[in-house]
Amino acid sequence: MLTAGTATTDTEDNEEEDLGVLDDQRSIIIHLLSQLKLGMDLTRVVLPTFILEKRSLLEMYANFMSHPDMFLSITSGCTPEERIIRFVEYYLTAFHEGRKGAVAKKPYNPILGENFHCSWYVPQDHVRPLRTTSCNGPNSAPTATSNIPRSSQKGVDGSSTRNSDCYRVRFVAEQVSHHPPVSGFYCECKEKRMCVNTHVWTKSKFMGMSVGVSMVGEGVLYLLDHDEEYVFTLPCAYARSILTVPWVELGGKVTINCAKSGYSAAVTFHTKPFYGGKVHRVTAEVKHNQTGNIVCKAQGEWNGMLEFIYNNGENKVIDTSKLPVIKKKIRPVEKQGQYESQHLWQHVTASLKAGNMDEATEHKHCLEERQRSEGKKRATTKTPWKPKYFIKEGEGWVYHKPLWKAH
Repeated sequence: MLTAGTATTDTEDNEEEDLGVLDDQRSIIIHLLSQLKLGMDLTRVVLPTFILEKRSLLEMYANFMSHPDMFLSITSGCTPEERIIRFVEYYLTAFHEGRKGAVAKKPYNPILGENFHCSWYVPQDHVRPLRTTSCNGPNSAPTATSNIPRSSQKGVDGSSTRNSDCYRVRFVAEQVSHHPPVSGFYCECKEKRMCVNTHVWTKSKFMGMSVGVSMVGEGVLYLLDHDEEYVFTLPCAYARSILTVPWVELGGKVTINCAKSGYSAAVTFHTKPFYGGKVHRVTAEVKHNQTGNIVCKAQGEWNGMLEFIYNNGENKVIDTSKLPVIKKKIRPVEKQGQYESQHLWQHVTASLKAGNMDEATEHKHCLEERQRSEGKKRATTKTPWKPKYFIKEGEGWVYHKPLWKAH
């Protein structure tokens, strides 16, 4: 995990150019598509370098945490009802920052053993109740609002707010399996006694003029002060219009469930109808399972405006485009380990930034060849692969030093 004091603020936004597919690139894609069959698994298909996104999939998962202030406020909810509503509010706002630019590009496929570490420093007075209920508990958020304008509190960079005035959220991800491609990621805040453990198998398939990616697996949010576990799933992602200006949409039904409290949420990411209809629509419903009472409904766009309607008649609108993004802290590349994502892919990234696709392809090929060679050595010596940070438990993967096992 990241050690305090060695990390710098992530200044790379790596915005992707929204140029669409150039003519010479289109002919390469058409040639590739001619070799694919509908429903074909794309896991082993080598895709052209120009569609790559200048960051690893492991780093993209970290961007689900771009609003850590909302994440930390979940455990401050007074009741089980309020806590699951806060989780749903956080969940629905977590996806928009994972996309860089309007054009769909593909993150690097992590190689086996690749890992990514980062952390966020969240000023304590940023973690407020998202609703107006006040309560007194071990993790109650401050009821008084700060007089300092939010924009001037630069605690995320340490310039106006000392790290001692901040909650620290730490993240680690690792590629734990190559075939099938499975990533594990874990995030914790010790001061708030909460953490998330997730494993995801990315299954991609060819669908004609689009590519579908299923994120198979699940995550668990642990709120240790309340002895609650929230099990959740993830939506599918689709890259549409892959010959012109590719764009991403999310689709499918996901669930969030807390067995202890008896509350659950059903979330639907709606894909755009063939004719007409809006893009990026999402709807959600939170209910108490035993009584069937619906305590909250939500609708809107996961990368735009979201409206929440509560059973007490209140409603709230969140504009995801205006939510403050807290930049993650990452060790400089030269201080990273050999298998840390940005260090591992640095030459591919530099070549992509310079527009040198041939060089990027060569660097990427070298990494893939190294992975194949190491795999063959392990097969010859019958040495099983052992991840560094995650342990296999049943069908899933669990971080080796989770907060719920700490003394």
